[in-house]
Parts: sequence; structure tokens; C-alpha cells
Amino acid sequence: MYNFTFKNPTKLIFGKGSIANLSTEIPIDKKLMLTFGGGSVKTNNVYNQVVAALERHDYIEFWGIEPNPTYETLMEAVTLCRKYNVDYLLAVGGGSVIDGTKFIAAAIHYGGDPWEIVLDDTKIKKVIPLATVLTLPATGSEMNGGSVISKQATCEKYAFHHPLIYPAFSVLDPESCYSLPIEQISAGIADTFIHILEQYLTTNNQSMVMDRFAEGLLLTLIELAPQLMKNHKEYDTMANFMLTATMGLNGFISMGVKQDWATHMIGHELTALAGITHGVSLAIVGPALMQVMRDDKREKLLQYAERVWKITGENKEHVIDKAINHTADFYRSIGIKTRLSEHNVGDDIINEIVERFRKRNTILGENRNINADKVLQILNLCK
Repeated sequence: MYNFTFKNPTKLIFGKGSIANLSTEIPIDKKLMLTFGGGSVKTNNVYNQVVAALERHDYIEFWGIEPNPTYETLMEAVTLCRKYNVDYLLAVGGGSVIDGTKFIAAAIHYGGDPWEIVLDDTKIKKVIPLATVLTLPATGSEMNGGSVISKQATCEKYAFHHPLIYPAFSVLDPESCYSLPIEQISAGIADTFIHILEQYLTTNNQSMVMDRFAEGLLLTLIELAPQLMKNHKEYDTMANFMLTATMGLNGFISMGVKQDWATHMIGHELTALAGITHGVSLAIVGPALMQVMRDDKREKLLQYAERVWKITGENKEHVIDKAINHTADFYRSIGIKTRLSEHNVGDDIINEIVERFRKRNTILGENRNINADKVLQILNLCK
């Protein structure tokens, strides 16, 4: 196990009616900006609850943060924050709204072009505090210091991280997720599943504790998935999914272990260039990456096969094949199309992605051995 320092400063406020806590959690003397996506919070009663809780607060609203939030839209919010001297942000929505709000928080006091902090997060020196009301379980952004931002002008998508952009607190009310389309539920399941795999499916014998935490979360998702597909308006089912998504990427399963994240980096390019939903892009890339990198991940794949999918056998290569196939079948069981051809993505986009990695000289994976040639192998297997 590697040395590590762990701290997660985000306070979780979980359960029915918990949005009302906003009235006391946010200091009354703050000038607030509330950030939103496309407006679904006005049809599921979340907006009304937020407004009621903040009736004594001074706030402005910013609407229109996209799925895969864009730098261009977020800079409009930054301009408003500067104009009205906003000193506290409340993101109300899913991971995209939260990610975008983290960028806003870091960009307000940045002196240069704020895109620079996306490309080099060490440039972040000062942020204003933010909090969240989560309405879509998936990204874990409600309890971590990461954000993913797109630049429309150049079709780029990058992640950045900084300890200063952890939310001060996050409100998680499972009932706020009842109105979600089933496609967003399935993409959220896949996103969460692969978050866990990125931290788990690396090197064997690093941490018994992290392994068992991760395996428990994976097994929970496998059990919950058919229930969610059948009825995601059952409180305990949604509550368990919501908490699993948060625990999947809040640092609790990454202490002292290697992490991969190659699936995400490749998936980001598919989203940027082909518009594929983030969780779907991961479900496309993940099984192919497992196949290409099976020798590097051999021992952990065997452990994953046995502990998560209950697959054993004398022929270890067959065991690994079955584990990879079970993973892809799991994504398809929740309605995700896992082949690039099903999303009308051909060699032109594959070649553009590979060329991007080649130009950047980007090396991915827990062992830093996934180069542009390996990315090509992975994407060709996704066809």
C-alpha cells in the first residue's frame, strides 16, 4: 500500500426533505448565485424547495449549464458573478452543473484566461465557496475536488482537480431523482461502475480494505441495476444508488492504491467529438480497454471475476474473457449500446482521437503504458 494523506471536507446532508437545510447551512450574509441546467428542477419540485429554503437570502440565478458544461457558457456566469460581487455558489443539478460551478468558483478571482486553470490546475489559488443540491447520481462531483469542462470552440474536454473546489456541503434527497429519464439512470449506473473500476482494476495486493470497499460497491450496483430499471421511484432503491454513486468517487476507495483513468480520458474524447453521453462513452471503452490491457491487469481481473461475478475455473484466460463479457453484458442489460457502430462513430473519429493523444504525447493507465497506439487498439475493439 502506498503512503497517502486523506481528507474529504464535504459535509453530506442526506434524505427526504433535506433541501430545507439550505436555510441554515448557507450564511445569511452571503451574496449567492444559484446555478442550474436546463430547467428540470422546475418540474420536479426541487426549485420550489430551494427557493423556499433561501427566502431570506440574497441571490441571483444562472440557467443553462449544459450536459458536459462548456467554458463559453460558464464564462457568462463568471461575468455575472464579478458584476454582482457573488461570494457563494449553490449548484442545483447533476454532475455537469456541479462541475461547471466548480469552474466558476475557481475562475472568478483568476487574473488570466480561466481556461488556463483547466489545463493547469496548479494555477488555482483562490476560490469562492460552493455547495450543491444533487439531482442526478453519477459523477460523484458532489463530494470530490474534480471537475470536467469542455471547450466548444475547439471540441476539447479536460478534467481538473484541486482541494479548494470540494463543495462545503452537498444535499442528497433521493426523491429529487424520481423524475429522471431512464436513460440518465442507466448512464449514471455505468458512470459509477467505471469510476470504481478505474480505482480497483489496477494492481493486485495493494490494499485489502480498498478492494473490499470497491467490490462491495460494485456488487451493490449489480444488485440495484435491475431494480432501478424497473422502478427508480422506490425510495430505498434510489437512496442506495445515490449513496453508492457518491462513495464511488469521493476518495474513500482510492487510499494508497494505483488508479487508472484511461477509460475516462478516451471516453472524454468520444464525448467531445461525437457527443456521446459520458457514462455511455465509458461503457463503450471500458471492456475493450480491459481486453487490450489484460496482461497488465491479469491478477486483478481474476480477482474481479471471482469476487464480483463469481467466475472461477482452471483456464484463467477463459475466466478473464468471461469477466470482460459479463461487464459488457451488464452495461447492455441497462439499455446502453456498447459499440461505436451503434453510435455512428467510424474511423474518422477514431483516427482524430488517436492523433490527439499522439500530438499531446499523452501516456495513460496505472502503469503509464497506454500510448496512442494502444488507444487505437482499444478503439478498434469498440467498433
